[in-house]
Amino acid sequence: MSLTREKAQLMSASEIDRTLVRLAHEILEKTKDLDQLAFIGIRRRGVPLAQRLAKKIEALEQRKIPVGILDINLYRDDLTTVDIKPVVSATEIPFSVQGKDIILMDDVLYTGRTIRAALDALFDHGRPARVQLLALIDRGHRELPIEAKFIGRVVQTTDIEIIEVKLQEIDQMEKVLLVEKAATEVA
Repeated sequence: MSLTREKAQLMSASEIDRTLVRLAHEILEKTKDLDQLAFIGIRRRGVPLAQRLAKKIEALEQRKIPVGILDINLYRDDLTTVDIKPVVSATEIPFSVQGKDIILMDDVLYTGRTIRAALDALFDHGRPARVQLLALIDRGHRELPIEAKFIGRVVQTTDIEIIEVKLQEIDQMEKVLLVEKAATEVA
């Protein structure tokens, strides 16, 4: 029995790509020094977003933007409720974050707790000059004072709705879905 049911497709593959093109242009417009710019994707779906945006900017500006991968599992404030032995993947930041203009990327911005954990993890690697946040989808419901500078789309949701981002690199499909938690059966 499925725990969720699909309500709507919010973005297709082409809409995701167009949104990333717009975000790449927005990043270029708002960045003073491209030499100090670096992207860090939050592991899982923030990583392909960071890699794709770096490629789009390289195509536009003929310069490479360094991309890092951040695993936040050990920094989560709900670690004890997630699993007894959480799966920890490697953080891969092949450059110094010291003094960099970092754009931290994730697929969905919700309560802000993932981003709080990501900031803790990031600052263990040094002190960037500035950290900005990019989210493909901002669904509201913040529990912490965290705001994205770059947003693909704002989608108002209820507490029983979930945004599912599916990316080719991870899910072998490309779309953004609005799903709803299914009502649980009473025995």
